[in-house]
Amino acid sequence: MKIAVYGMGRFGSFWASLLTGEFDVSGYSRSGREIPENVTRINSEEQFSEFDTVFLCCAINAVEEVLERLSPILKPEVTVIDTCSVKVEPARLMEKLLSETAGIIATHPMFGPDSGRNGVEGLPLVYHPVRDSRGCGKFWYDVFDRMGLKIHEMTPDAHDQEAAFTQGITHFIGRVLDELELKESSIATLGYTKLQEIVEQTCNDPIQLFLDLQKFNPHTEEMRVRLKKALHDTMELF
Repeated sequence: MKIAVYGMGRFGSFWASLLTGEFDVSGYSRSGREIPENVTRINSEEQFSEFDTVFLCCAINAVEEVLERLSPILKPEVTVIDTCSVKVEPARLMEKLLSETAGIIATHPMFGPDSGRNGVEGLPLVYHPVRDSRGCGKFWYDVFDRMGLKIHEMTPDAHDQEAAFTQGITHFIGRVLDELELKESSIATLGYTKLQEIVEQTCNDPIQLFLDLQKFNPHTEEMRVRLKKALHDTMELF
């Protein structure tokens, strides 16, 4: 089976490298980024006609554009798997723009190059076969299970509801704290150190990820409204 990974950013490169343990993997970068060892470079989008499974590891805001360009090129029986941090919108776009015979799987690996640097066994993966063509849902479930991932089967909307108040709020707080330019302290408490770790973790990701998490998850607006009210109510104590 020939596997392609579209997008060679930090996560895409990491993901492609993980898959080389079991598959012939190729990677494509529009910006000419370096390709990981054991991953074959894809030189043009036209080459995507050769692949059986395509992983989308592009920015959330680029998914529609990428699918519009790839859909006329891909095999009719291709399986397309997105890895975005939101799920409703990518799943909708894949159903809308891909061939009716294409397999579609929505995933969200809840880890990245930093948390997975020492291996991915036991790390969580959200998984939902949107269109289970030719048994692709079970096939890739079994692959991820062999990788040792902790698979959470969850609909795109259920994922986005929960993620808004977990990942979404974490990234929001991290960016807010970063604006405060918090400094290291010789008398820092453990709690303060944890706050600095949140800043480091969230702000190590591109700002576009933060913006996309807030824009494309239909439930993050509710999170921001409730967060604003909670801050206001707390300030009213003084």
